[in-house]
Amino acid sequence: MRLKQSSNEVLLADEEIVRVGPTEIAAVQTALAQSSRGRSRICAHRDNADVLHEMIIVLSHATYIRPHKHLGKSESFHIVQGELDVLVFDEQGAIAAVVQMGSYGSGRDFFYRLATPLFHTVIVRSETVIFHETTNGPFKREDTLFAPWSPPETEPVAVADYVRRLKSTVADFIAAAASKR
Repeated sequence: MRLKQSSNEVLLADEEIVRVGPTEIAAVQTALAQSSRGRSRICAHRDNADVLHEMIIVLSHATYIRPHKHLGKSESFHIVQGELDVLVFDEQGAIAAVVQMGSYGSGRDFFYRLATPLFHTVIVRSETVIFHETTNGPFKREDTLFAPWSPPETEPVAVADYVRRLKSTVADFIAAAASKR
């Protein structure tokens, strides 16, 4: 399959029938190595105006995805390889839910869907994670709202401190949930 490079993080599938196998995964992993933000993707949809957006996304362990919510959108993840936690927050920034995800057979959830505009982010738990994301289009930047209580990617010191505190809070949240079972 042909992939066109749109940026150092985005590859576009350019065929009538989109297939992803080892060659395409190798290409998106090569793109990941070039990404300063620790992320890369193959877009299976043709452009931002499409009503359905499907992507194969690779994230590195060090990736920071600022907590955000999508207006009028649903999203789902299906893990292909690796592990991540999806964190869902209340409006004040407290963790409301943690979805521990991994590939089928890992003992973790391998599929998740969020259809309500709630603040969320991910923490990558393996060296890298590969997942299939589906969301509705068209893509408009203004439909994504960033959590005001979270630091922007452009503030690396604040991000490092926030992620360190977040990981500790997640561990406490998971332990408390386990003790209630």
